[in-house]
Amino acid sequence: MSVLSAVAAVIPGASRPGRVEEDRAALVEAVPETFWRGLREARLVDPAAPLPFGA
Repeated sequence: MSVLSAVAAVIPGASRPGRVEEDRAALVEAVPETFWRGLREARLVDPAAPLPFGA
């Protein structure tokens, strides 16, 4: 097996130490329900896909 066929994605790490805390804070950031509804109305989210708030 070649290395290229074994790699599905590359996720780069933080570019500097301060980014680690920014990334951690982003994990608990609340995304407004209106944002998700807007994505669905714009057909960027499949109507059958579950949304975080359950709508």
